[in-house]
Amino acid sequence: MTPGLLNVDQVAARLQVSRWTVYNLIRSRELPSLTIGRCRRISESALHDYIHRQTEGEAA
Repeated sequence: MTPGLLNVDQVAARLQVSRWTVYNLIRSRELPSLTIGRCRRISESALHDYIHRQTEGEAA
């Protein structure tokens, strides 16, 4: 089963941040993404892992 793919707007909505912030996370390689044609996509598992890492960092 393949993981679901989200676009930048969907990720921004889930994180409650701007598109610009999502693109910065992608550029800094904190949030892995892939390009399909001219579209940038983020897997749901990559988003989950990013949130988990941030949550763990806050707890430390």
